[in-house]
Amino acid sequence: MADETESPTASPVSPPGGADASPEDAYLEKRSLRRGSAGWLLLTGLGVAYVVSGDFSGWNFGLAEAGFGGLAIAAVLMGLMYTCMVFSLAELAAILPTAGGGYGFARRALGTWGGFLTGTAILIEYVLAPAAIAIFIGDYVESLKLFGLESGWPVYLACFVIFIGIHLWGVGEALRFSFIVTGIAVAALLIFALGALTEFDASGLNDIPVDHNAFGSNSWLPFGVLGIWAAFPFGMWFFLGVEGVPLAAEETRDPARSLPKAMAISMGILLLLALITFLAATGARGSAAIQEAGNPLVEALQGGGEPTPLSRFVNYAGLAGLVASFFSLIYAGSRQLFALSRAGYLPRFLSLTSRRKAPYLGLLVPGAIGFSLAAATGDGARMLNVAVFGATISYALMSLSHIVLRRREPQLHRPYRTPGGVATSSVALALALSALVATFLVDKRAAVIALVVYVVAGAYFAFYSRRHLVAAAPEEEFAALAAAEAELERK
Repeated sequence: MADETESPTASPVSPPGGADASPEDAYLEKRSLRRGSAGWLLLTGLGVAYVVSGDFSGWNFGLAEAGFGGLAIAAVLMGLMYTCMVFSLAELAAILPTAGGGYGFARRALGTWGGFLTGTAILIEYVLAPAAIAIFIGDYVESLKLFGLESGWPVYLACFVIFIGIHLWGVGEALRFSFIVTGIAVAALLIFALGALTEFDASGLNDIPVDHNAFGSNSWLPFGVLGIWAAFPFGMWFFLGVEGVPLAAEETRDPARSLPKAMAISMGILLLLALITFLAATGARGSAAIQEAGNPLVEALQGGGEPTPLSRFVNYAGLAGLVASFFSLIYAGSRQLFALSRAGYLPRFLSLTSRRKAPYLGLLVPGAIGFSLAAATGDGARMLNVAVFGATISYALMSLSHIVLRRREPQLHRPYRTPGGVATSSVALALALSALVATFLVDKRAAVIALVVYVVAGAYFAFYSRRHLVAAAPEEEFAALAAAEAELERK
């Protein structure tokens, strides 16, 4: 049976030129983004901004699961997964440059259910992650004694109000702000590495006590081989979010060229930052000293326990990194919600845009949910684990989409082609599935919470929205065109 879609109900408006617009034109006009706002440089900054906070904190908890050697192997495998996935997504983004990003790719390859499940997983990631980071920002503000504030709901509220306000101002202004803050955070990481490497001592890398009951345990793998697997989610923190670059497709100049270029460069930068941050932090103080630190880079610089000028600088820069990731993840979440709503998968009013072409409800509704979760729970680690669970599901489905489209539509025009083709996306798929299982090893409750959200969303789609999709939405039009071409080939 063909996908069930319907035309939107809207009153015609008169477009420039005098002719009456169709209801579809009127519907999409109220749901349009500002095109041409970003080139490859701003997109590269966006890709790094999604991730940079993960270099300042979070990854080090993987040391408590796997030790230095185990986390190192996990980080390498997750780096390979993201690299393969980014090259696969670059091809898909050049083919389908829409705001739907991964949802749009899966919609074309796997049908409406595949698109919905992928989009929902991405939305879980991009709604929960900013809520978690708001809590971390509050912790930084309190530790730095900024204005005498303590971590709590007033700080979380200020984060959401200020940074959503900048997004409502306009996408160009938002991306430039993100680029500047990200530049500060990256510069701080490089300065940190230079300072920490002067104290490098290889003997401290494997100073975590060995669990001799664990299979395959030794000084480099103190918790054995299984520890490597358990460290997958923490290895992901060096790269989590970079896959969101294609969500800016409709606001990009020449997306077929800009998106693949930006994704490749941002991934290269993130791999370099992960390597130097991991080695410098563990080598300066030892793995045991930073495995449970909320601010591992600062801890690595304070060997005597007293703050130094460099540790204070890195502490402030860590706040900049958190702000950059918080800000950019809000952007990603709003665009994913916008695309799903515009196509009818979620309530359509959520995709309305303002005069400045910002999806205001797509910003405000996830922001309200994120603030409520942060204020009610204060549990940033649990929310990040839920976000990671959603992310791994989307990674598997997006990688599968690349494989399916390569096999089913080999003649499709591809302005950019993934190096290695299906073999590359197959590696990403296998590692994504492994990372998905690993989330249960780290936080079963977070995985269950994400599954419950998935079931509720799936019920909404099954019983209502899949019968009310919008045929005029770009992702649906791409899918309809593909179906029509396939039908002609069969005749």
